[in-house]
Amino acid sequence: MRPVDLTMYQQEQAAFIEFLRSEKQLSPHTQINYQRDLQKFSECCQKFSLANLADIRSQHIRQMVAQLHRQGLGGKSLSRWLSAMRSFFEFAMRNGWATNNPADAIQAPKSPKKLPKTLDVDQTAQFVSVEGDSVLAVRDRALLELIYSSGLRLAEVVGLNLRDMDLQDAMVTVLGKGSKTRMLPIGSHAVAALKAWLPQRKMLLKDEAEQAVFISQKGTRITHRAVQLRMQQLSVKQGMDTPVHPHMLRHSFASHMLESSGDLRLVQEMLGHANISTTQIYTHLDFQHLAKVYDNAHPRAQRKKPTQE
Repeated sequence: MRPVDLTMYQQEQAAFIEFLRSEKQLSPHTQINYQRDLQKFSECCQKFSLANLADIRSQHIRQMVAQLHRQGLGGKSLSRWLSAMRSFFEFAMRNGWATNNPADAIQAPKSPKKLPKTLDVDQTAQFVSVEGDSVLAVRDRALLELIYSSGLRLAEVVGLNLRDMDLQDAMVTVLGKGSKTRMLPIGSHAVAALKAWLPQRKMLLKDEAEQAVFISQKGTRITHRAVQLRMQQLSVKQGMDTPVHPHMLRHSFASHMLESSGDLRLVQEMLGHANISTTQIYTHLDFQHLAKVYDNAHPRAQRKKPTQE
């Protein structure tokens, strides 16, 4: 197959990248991603002998998607590539280099959904049961118990203020995504851990105006990164098989709630999901658990392997 001269494409792509830099003011990192996507486009054009942007049609873009998919690009990467192509062809049309946008309405293949990792009930109890009477141990125990008790996101637990908690009624008000608030119950273990933490909190406090529930040794609101690092350290200290991150506790909360109640709407409300489709992923986790219990418990669940003759 004869090579295709892509000099004109290079000029058009360079103009597009300059447009992203100067007009759109996109970050250098995003510009580099666009350049990589455009390079893949050029390589596909060369493979399919497409020397003119105006000649490229939707079927060519579909062929490119299929080619890139065979090369190992997943659904998310292909969606980003298609988005870059749509932007590039819109720019090309405005400049008279193309008469249509062949990437419009082209869908990337869906990536298989990755189920979130969770801990079982015993593993969760092992992780959140932080031993010790030091200020940090008491704080960490309260932090972990609350995340697991109420299924909080990392940003939600870090952003909690004292006025958001009512330990007498065992309720907490959190500010979730989209600035939406929701009221959640707090379990008895978490209430006890919080009641132990609040007096200790005063020992770290340096400014009475600080309202954060969870503070660092400096007396200021604990950061996202500090919680993540602390949980990595506790994963080792608590003897966990795998590092536990804040979202894993939230996933575990959701899975255990669904397993016990079977009420998907309830779990949706407690997690603060806008769409129930987001919550439905936990039905797969629940099914996996049920299948495992069935295999272990049912006398006819596990078939005998055929004997060799």
